[in-house]
Amino acid sequence: MDTKYYLFGASGHAKVVVDIVLSTAIAIKSIVDDNPKVPYLLGISVIHTKNFEQCDTDQFIIAVGENTIRKKIVDNNNFNYFKAVHADATVSEFATIDKGSVVMPQAVVNAEAKIGKHCIINSRSVVEHDCVLEDYVHVSPNASLAGNVTVGKGAHIGIGAAVIQGINIGKWVTIGAGTVVLSDVPDYAVVVGNPGRIIKYNAVVAERVL
Repeated sequence: MDTKYYLFGASGHAKVVVDIVLSTAIAIKSIVDDNPKVPYLLGISVIHTKNFEQCDTDQFIIAVGENTIRKKIVDNNNFNYFKAVHADATVSEFATIDKGSVVMPQAVVNAEAKIGKHCIINSRSVVEHDCVLEDYVHVSPNASLAGNVTVGKGAHIGIGAAVIQGINIGKWVTIGAGTVVLSDVPDYAVVVGNPGRIIKYNAVVAERVL
């Protein structure tokens, strides 16, 4: 049986994921959505989840930008996943990228960086050597992680943020746009400014929900 490739989620973020997948010469069969607003997205059919009949060989990417929602969809569905790296991205042959993750145009992932499952490495972002990103991390456009940075599950690194080498960022952290991170960040913290400072904490939600 032939493998068919699908996206889940017909959002604006899905438009970018379509570009990534098509750049790798993989054809997208259709986009599945729990509440579709349009019948087509960039010429690809959008079908309601209740009308989708899954096969064992089907492969998915969750095309949703919000980290908590992406995790919830993964937890609630028994899908197989593929990864997609845009043809215009630069990824070291010594880096590893796990299933369900996407790397967008002109992003850079350098040697021995490790990208977890269902991560988003957005346009023109940089993940330097020996960085470790756990599952569901989103590195926004033009954000840069220097060498040996670790990023916990579900953290969001905002647009244009900069993280110096050797920093540890906790799980479900939010780093604001343009923030300069000079010291370790605890779990759930929201950090903004230059230098970065904690202004509050994200709500702690049970891992079974997140």
